[in-house]
Amino acid sequence: MKPENKKIKILYCITKGNWGGAQKYVYDLATSLPKDTFDVSVLTGSDGVLVQNLQQAGIKTLTLANLSRDIHLFADFWAFFKIYKAIKKERPDIIHLNSSKMGFLGALAGRLLHIPKIIFTGHGWAFNEDRSNLQKKFIYLLHIITIALAHKTIAVSETTKNQILKNNPYAHKITVIRNGLAKINYLNKDEARQELVKKIPNTVEIGSRLWLGTISELHKSKGLKYMIEAMHLLDLDIDDRASLPILIIIGEGERREKLQERIDRYNLDDTVFLVGRIEEAEKYLKTFDIFTLTSITEALPYVILEAGQAGLPIIASGVGGIPEIITDMESGILIRPREPEEILRALEFLLDNPEKRQILSQNIQKKISTDFTMDTMVKRTMGLYN
Repeated sequence: MKPENKKIKILYCITKGNWGGAQKYVYDLATSLPKDTFDVSVLTGSDGVLVQNLQQAGIKTLTLANLSRDIHLFADFWAFFKIYKAIKKERPDIIHLNSSKMGFLGALAGRLLHIPKIIFTGHGWAFNEDRSNLQKKFIYLLHIITIALAHKTIAVSETTKNQILKNNPYAHKITVIRNGLAKINYLNKDEARQELVKKIPNTVEIGSRLWLGTISELHKSKGLKYMIEAMHLLDLDIDDRASLPILIIIGEGERREKLQERIDRYNLDDTVFLVGRIEEAEKYLKTFDIFTLTSITEALPYVILEAGQAGLPIIASGVGGIPEIITDMESGILIRPREPEEILRALEFLLDNPEKRQILSQNIQKKISTDFTMDTMVKRTMGLYN
């Protein structure tokens, strides 16, 4: 038994130390737990914005060099021993694992070290990505083993849970706890636009053009090429190019070059802009008139919650847990992934119906404020720690 005055030592573990949905989740939990009850540390496989933010918040961080997201058997063998050694040194009461690689390796290390409680959060399953069938089957098996090794697994949406239930003898270990959001201090539209316009070539005439936008890693799974294709189709449909909306894509990633090639091919260099990563990008959301997220796969993306809290009309792929946030034509518009023509129709509908944009904005803002709060997420997660 622990002495009553001894804090519960918890170690959050995540593969990458950059800034994305899973990293925000770790940051929110690590900084929200009661400090008189929990002693919190975070282990990451790389340095980055997450580590910087945690250190600013006074959270202890540990970084392992070169823990990649993809599977590399020899490198992963050594990564396992690094993780094992780090957990052994910290000797936490709880390890809370995030992301596929860290989930599997950390759960195995935790069991070998007899850690009292191992929690794994499935932010989305890697077998949903574009991979070979053999890779998908192997990754599915690794997920099942991770769930078996963990004492409890959190799925961030009902869809995420259902995707892992087939032939899963450990389904009883899975609990759905949706992502939640704290109140964001957004910049107003004028302030945000004054900053973002600096990232657009000064030769571009913006005038009264509407602003479309997204915040997204430039990754294949985000489906950004289909959004660019839709902008090309919209360009073909609009006679007056001066009335064509602009599209701002905030984020960075390995697909930048290919996306820019597509923009150039369609002569959209005065319409679609890759502005790179921006610190605290969510604060700029009110700059947009319409928000888009045209992903191929998602779990329960924070950026939809952030756009909804900002009161933006949203066009999003109806994948993963997104339909658990957005009711089609009531609090946003859902489209099928990989369908530029559907994105086009949704865009044209909202451009032609400003009153509908207002209704969608009000409805999604209300839903986020009542159903997706960070307080609820933290309290339910703490329930698994006890």
